[in-house]
Amino acid sequence: MGRKFFVGGNWKCNGTTDEVKKIVSMLNEAEVPSEDDVDVVVSPPFVFLPIVKSLLRPDFSIAAQNCWVRKGGAFTGEVSAEMLVNLGIPWVILGHSERRLLLNESKEFVGDKVAYALSQGLKVIACVGETLEQRESGSTMAVVAAQTKAIADRVLNWSNIVLAYEPVWAIGTGKVATPAQAQEVHSELRKWLHENAGAEVAATTRIVYGGSVNGANCKELAAKPDVDGFLVGGASLKPEFIDIIKSSTIKKSSV
Repeated sequence: MGRKFFVGGNWKCNGTTDEVKKIVSMLNEAEVPSEDDVDVVVSPPFVFLPIVKSLLRPDFSIAAQNCWVRKGGAFTGEVSAEMLVNLGIPWVILGHSERRLLLNESKEFVGDKVAYALSQGLKVIACVGETLEQRESGSTMAVVAAQTKAIADRVLNWSNIVLAYEPVWAIGTGKVATPAQAQEVHSELRKWLHENAGAEVAATTRIVYGGSVNGANCKELAAKPDVDGFLVGGASLKPEFIDIIKSSTIKKSSV
């Protein structure tokens, strides 16, 4: 298989300095599988990136939750890819459904962001996913394929992209896509990559699941052949994030 398991923790817009220090302490003390077996990336809000970077164990990486679509300048309130590189932040999350829906980021805008971030040397967790309406109308694959196409149209090299499938109806709602539902979309996404970006991209690109992942459901999801890890929301602020990281061992035993 050769796809290393990936677990991302998206802290979203949460935390105080003290809370952040506590979360980092919990992570630093945890016994988890080796970085040879799992990539762990945590994503604090912008203001906490330096403190997390200064305290976090060296085998875990850090992601920003967003960055601007091009070089910095007169863009009040934005943070550029160059700034993240300057801070030594290796990853960025782009196209999260909360930004697509609440801030009206179009798939083309997200595609432009992914291409620019990659051009500056960042690695990207690129999010795709459908709403409940779209799932119920049977257009799940059309939606996620169009979102993925907007990235594929602008990117040739996928080696620094992790694709995160996050069904919008499962984010923060407590509803989780069943392992079979997750596997179905991941498998279709991989087929789409095979047909549109090539066999190697399809075989090597990690497709992770996000949407109410927790310590109770992660093992069953991780056992699915096309689920290469997780992008975790609320649970990434809690001790169960460690259990989710440990679910990477399921893959080792099932290969």
